[in-house]
Amino acid sequence: MEKKRGRPRNAETEKSILAASYDLLLENGFGAVTVEKIAERAKVSKATIYKWWPNKAAVVMDSFLSAAMSRLPVPDTGSVINDIIIQVTNLARFLISREGRVINELIAEGQFDVKLAEEYRARYFNPRRLESRRILERGVNRGELRKDLDIELSIDLIYGPLFYRLLVTGDKLDESFIEVLIKYAFEGINAER
Repeated sequence: MEKKRGRPRNAETEKSILAASYDLLLENGFGAVTVEKIAERAKVSKATIYKWWPNKAAVVMDSFLSAAMSRLPVPDTGSVINDIIIQVTNLARFLISREGRVINELIAEGQFDVKLAEEYRARYFNPRRLESRRILERGVNRGELRKDLDIELSIDLIYGPLFYRLLVTGDKLDESFIEVLIKYAFEGINAER
C-alpha cells in the first residue's frame, strides 16, 4: 500500500500564499520575491510553501497564472481569423498591462534562472501555444486554412512579432498593428482558393 505524502492542500492557505506571492511580484518584481517574504506575508511557514512547490519560481508562476487566466479566454466564434484576432488582441492588451509586464520580467530573469525559464515555459507559454494550436487546427478542419499548414511555424509567425515588439523594439501593440499582422500572416496560411 502506497503511503500518501502529508496532508492535502488547504484551499484558504493556498489562496493566501498565491495572493501574497502575486502581490510581492507586482510590488517588487521577481528578483525581489523570496520564499521568506511570501511566507511572512501569507502568515505561513516556509516549510508549507516548500511542501507544495519545489521552488520560488513555481509558486510565483502559479500565483501569476491564477491571476492571469481569467484575462485570456480562448475564443471559438466559428471563424479562425476572428478567433486569432480576438486571442492576439486579448494577449496584447494583457501584455501591456501592469500584470502582463510581469512576463517581461520573468522572461528577463529566466535568462539567468534556468528553473524560472522552465516554469514559465511549462506553465504559461506551452499551454498558450496549445490553445493557439487548437484554434488553427479548427481552421484547418473547417477548410479555412491550408491542409498542409505547419501549425507550429504559423504560431511563431503570428505571435512572435508581439514578443519582438514587447521585448526588443518597444513599439506599440495596438489593434491597428494586430489587424495588419493577422492580415499578412493569413495571406500565407489561408486555404488556397
